Amino acid sequence: MDTFIRIDMTNLNIAVEKAPDAYELLGGRALTSRLVLDETAPECNPLGRRNRLVIAPGLLGGTGVPSSGRLSIGAKSPLTGGIKESNGGGTAAGKLARLGIKAIIVQGRPNNRAPYVVFVSRHRHELVACPELRLVGVYESAKRLQERFGSKVGIILIGPAGERFMTAAGVTNLDVDGVPSRYCARGGLGAVMGSQGLKAIVVDDSECGLRQPQRKPEFVAAVKELAQLIRTTPQTAEIYPKYGTSAMVRAANALGCLPTRNFASGRFDAADEISGERLHDLIVSRGGLTTHACMPGCLIRCSNVVLDREGGHLVSPLEYETIGLVGSNCQISSLDVIAEINRLCNDYGVDTLETGGAIGIAMQAGLLAFGDGEAAIRLVKEIGQASPIGKVIGQGAVLTARVLGVTEVPAVKGQMMPAYEPRGIKGMGVTYATSPMGADHTAGGTIRANVDHHDREGQIEASRNAQLSMGIYDALGLCMFVGSAVGRRVDLLASLVNSLYGIDWSVDGLTEYSRAILNAERAFNRRAGLTSAHDRLPEHFCEVQNPATQTVFDITDEELDWVVGN
Repeated sequence: MDTFIRIDMTNLNIAVEKAPDAYELLGGRALTSRLVLDETAPECNPLGRRNRLVIAPGLLGGTGVPSSGRLSIGAKSPLTGGIKESNGGGTAAGKLARLGIKAIIVQGRPNNRAPYVVFVSRHRHELVACPELRLVGVYESAKRLQERFGSKVGIILIGPAGERFMTAAGVTNLDVDGVPSRYCARGGLGAVMGSQGLKAIVVDDSECGLRQPQRKPEFVAAVKELAQLIRTTPQTAEIYPKYGTSAMVRAANALGCLPTRNFASGRFDAADEISGERLHDLIVSRGGLTTHACMPGCLIRCSNVVLDREGGHLVSPLEYETIGLVGSNCQISSLDVIAEINRLCNDYGVDTLETGGAIGIAMQAGLLAFGDGEAAIRLVKEIGQASPIGKVIGQGAVLTARVLGVTEVPAVKGQMMPAYEPRGIKGMGVTYATSPMGADHTAGGTIRANVDHHDREGQIEASRNAQLSMGIYDALGLCMFVGSAVGRRVDLLASLVNSLYGIDWSVDGLTEYSRAILNAERAFNRRAGLTSAHDRLPEHFCEVQNPATQTVFDITDEELDWVVGN
């Protein structure tokens, strides 16, 4: 039986209920967004008692489908003021699905300051006060929770930044090695969880097996076909396993969309120093892992484990988005510095994109010099110390810019842009502007669209199609990189869902399913007060050329409105 676990933090109560039939075929982002729309007052304070935090595995979670263990977390975002879904890898989603938990819904806040931990298993659901974990870093907190509840549990966890309501705070999950490194980072949802007095959710599925399909032969055949595509597609079989997402550094720099100097340009002179190839060689030289799975059953293995100069664990993973925002965006050319900032952000529980964006803005304001890696490390440490400037940086790029008097802020709907400069790759600019999520690389990437990325033609269709595609992957709980192998074989995804649930969706049905997700999210945003004026890029991107490409973002307001309506 699929269940909802409802946690009332005001009354410190846990209730289990059968999931209503209306939500039966909703999973991942489809479920979090629908529940936020149905149950959260759009005008509520995101850090107040009326917000809901919804945690859900995807429709394919817990089945053994390759790379199907993504976890979606949704709420009203304290960063954007609208709806937010943030997803990440790790072990928790599959464990929740195998327990038959369709969603965990958290509301309210306790009357004391002791953080709480929720424990869920097949036979027990418990809310435990853990004052000893208050303001303890993510790495130490995970270690203590594993000592208490066992090494094989899944853990959904926030750091001190979330407990302090910093709106750059994310929510992390354990990877396959038990390291708390797989972040649902975007949108400030760690601050929502912290405002509810919840430090962690511990998931024990030790007595549960894989979920079984309604039509097993069809399901097994579809799983085998998907696995074969992943193993034979160069992107998923060769490039991602060798270089991970950092393979994008040189490509983005050549295209002129690698953010540099607070997005003033799309080309970084020292890009080779922070490239995927350089990272690969550094990892090999220190005995780390160049390929690593973030979730059970992942055949792509695009993660990595970076060691320090002494051979100790430094960070896992170090990915393109962090390299772009902390590295080139701040003109920092040392992978060791970038990795150290990544480690600190992980431990404090903050999004590396918001943090890298805030550092770049502080550099533009003259608080520290562009390229000064050691000063950047010291600034990030201020977040952990909760100093005045640390509290500012921990609130993300937009607030940092307001405090420091910087007017050119690369953000949409209050959220920092990811590592694709929108004048150098215009389709991503369309996604930043029109996605209900704000500037988010997971909302609909166009880097592989068959368009001239510097030209305005074809960009609105590319973005619209990418956003619809991502809705499908987010709802199923599939890693977006599976899309490189699946390509146009969306019928294979339909076959997986149909055989698992005993239904008969078409490819067009999947597309309409995704369209309904976007419509629900946009309906919430409209009710929350967001208008078409929020579906725009900052004006300087439309007026000032990217010197690397000699282009501006020239998609019209009418075209952006068309994407939102279609």
